[in-house]
Amino acid sequence: MAVKPKPRTILEPLAESAVDSNNSPIKSLALCKLPDDQTLIYVGTLSGALLLYSLRIPQSAHREIAFIKRISLPVSGSGSSLSSIHPLVHIGKVMVVCDGYLFLLDTSLLEPAKRISLFKGVTAFSRKYRSQRYSSNLYTNGRSQTNNVYNNGNNVESSNLFAIGIGKKLVLAELILSGSLVIQKEIQGVLDGIITTLLWVDDSIFVGTKTGYYLYNCMNGRCGLIFSLPDSSSVPRLKFLVKESRVLLMVDNIGIIVDTEGQPVGGSLVFKEAPDSVREIGSYVVAARNLTVELYQKRTGCCIQRFTVGDGGGGPCVLADEENENGKLVAVATSLKLICHGKVSGEEQIKDLLRKKSFKEAISLVEELENEDEMTKEMLSFVHAQVGFVLLFNLHFKEAVDHFLLSENMQPSELFPFIMRDPNRWTLLVPRNRYWGLHPPPTPLENVIDDGLTAIQRAVFLKKAGVESAVDDEFLLNPPSRADLLQSAIENMIRYLQACRERDLAIAVREGVDTLLMYLYRALNRVEDMERLASSENSCVVEELEALLNDSGHLRTLAFLYAGKGMSSKALSIWRILARNYSSSSYHKDQSEETDIQDPSRKFTCGRENAALEATKILEESSDQDLVLQHLGWIADINQMLAVQILISEKRINLLSPGKPNNEHENKSSYL
Repeated sequence: MAVKPKPRTILEPLAESAVDSNNSPIKSLALCKLPDDQTLIYVGTLSGALLLYSLRIPQSAHREIAFIKRISLPVSGSGSSLSSIHPLVHIGKVMVVCDGYLFLLDTSLLEPAKRISLFKGVTAFSRKYRSQRYSSNLYTNGRSQTNNVYNNGNNVESSNLFAIGIGKKLVLAELILSGSLVIQKEIQGVLDGIITTLLWVDDSIFVGTKTGYYLYNCMNGRCGLIFSLPDSSSVPRLKFLVKESRVLLMVDNIGIIVDTEGQPVGGSLVFKEAPDSVREIGSYVVAARNLTVELYQKRTGCCIQRFTVGDGGGGPCVLADEENENGKLVAVATSLKLICHGKVSGEEQIKDLLRKKSFKEAISLVEELENEDEMTKEMLSFVHAQVGFVLLFNLHFKEAVDHFLLSENMQPSELFPFIMRDPNRWTLLVPRNRYWGLHPPPTPLENVIDDGLTAIQRAVFLKKAGVESAVDDEFLLNPPSRADLLQSAIENMIRYLQACRERDLAIAVREGVDTLLMYLYRALNRVEDMERLASSENSCVVEELEALLNDSGHLRTLAFLYAGKGMSSKALSIWRILARNYSSSSYHKDQSEETDIQDPSRKFTCGRENAALEATKILEESSDQDLVLQHLGWIADINQMLAVQILISEKRINLLSPGKPNNEHENKSSYL
């Protein structure tokens, strides 16, 4: 079962302005983003006034909504409500519905409004939206792209085609260059009730009346009822969900999501009350009721954010969005106030949760944004690394490495300072990347743990005094020991470096990974892992490990390293010493079975024979006759068959001189 998301801030206020509506309720609101990054805001009132505001969002300056102009449309009668506003950015026009008439204006409201006299008694209006999927099919099938002249966002294409509801009649019309509407088709006698809302998407026109929702197919001319509404139902509302190319049908407080064919998809959205206005931003549906605005996550249906428009005056508030898949603005208007809210980026939301040390919520949000495709691959990699470092400094080593492994762009060298103190051979390889600056500079793991334990002790003391802290409750209730933390830290660093060995790394970085991996193996005395790494193909830097392995007594590992780097003489000297030590100590008292690292199927009864075998492997390939003579004797004393194997080996490039090694060996005394 999916975890219910916790409330968080999705929208934050950017700027606001008083609304000069003469106490007339707001009936309509629309946003129009221009190419120069200016956003025009149109406000329509019950009295028929159209107000124009402008918003610019500079990089670093005071944001404000500027009042531009106010006009009154030439209509007769007192009930001249401006019911809807439709910006047509691609032709620099705005279409509005007021008192049942259509008016065409320029975007800046500089020219007189033009009333389109062909239509009267208009009850609903919609321009045609084209989804990305529909447009792709048009290109693929080679069909005409007429009217497809402007891309209003990534997933909505604008056209000059419109659906107009006039009572029970549905009219399809096209706007021509002269500014007139030409009727393309009229549909009558198929709808029960007056058309109150319209939405034209691709080849489907959704029609809402008091009795229900209908779907008219422009291709075959069929019109059918898809949802019936009860007599007591509130006014039907339609909203095109741009991001998913789906349609939201409101039935009281229930939002039913359907595809462009009218088929329900996914779950429904259940609002607290029937909303007065519904809009969309990214993966969220924004609903307003009275002066309360709520954001619902489409995927889960959960309410993520709720806020109230204070001092907004009486009456409901109206919402507007950019009708754009990547839209970042939502406007809220009341009879007294106009407020523009901006979407808080996913990175900022995660950053805020990490500052609060709400790690589980931050991780959940990362996964959510990834599922919703709201985060680029590069940013996702960056965020995983940042989350990992914050978790590491808060002693959650396993979780930290889990995120490091998910960060494709993170370099293994970023963790080198946690394993080996600076300065060292790899200091200059470490990128000085502090990400969002939410964690301290890199420092050895011992220091990280000591600082973390100090913070836990301080938090325990503060909790006793009644003061809350950001330290995890699990650490407060059961403080970990330094030894356990250090082991966990090393084990998880090993896990990360082991995974990095599979990546295509620069030579210097690969040397660091293998060398520091050997350091960590030795710290936990993982002898088998040390010998396995040393005896296989690796990039360990021998001079960085010689003293460490020699002092700690891990001579077998050092011998494997020497052999792998072509330092045969040093490797053979160690195997000779080990053979002598095995002979003089425990061989006769406590025989033990050992395994050949390079051939696990082969077992040996003592370390003495194993040392001779490893030396044999080296000498079989060596063409250095003096080296062979130097070590042949002690190997023969342990196992004469191994000595013969060395002499007759065909693995070496240059064969030994006939007779010389045998003659020399006959004069050698025992080496052990």
